[in-house]
Amino acid sequence: MVKYKVIVDRQTCIACGVAPSLCPEVFVLGEDTGRNRVTQKYATETTEDISTGVIPEELYECVKQAADACPVGAIKIEELKE
Repeated sequence: MVKYKVIVDRQTCIACGVAPSLCPEVFVLGEDTGRNRVTQKYATETTEDISTGVIPEELYECVKQAADACPVGAIKIEELKE
């Protein structure tokens, strides 16, 4: 089973809300800074600067759509090798 690492650059994020609207299973606007972060279910690290998480393959298309729609390119996806 393929898994993916999701990286949100919270310093680049402009908190437009496009990622949470397209993929609410994985993204939410954080209560700390108002900027996008990975939801608690999938998060591995969240700071003021970055939010990372690991998602299953079935959520890849949802996350890819959100990453592609991000107007400032703040979301990256990397395939994890097991």
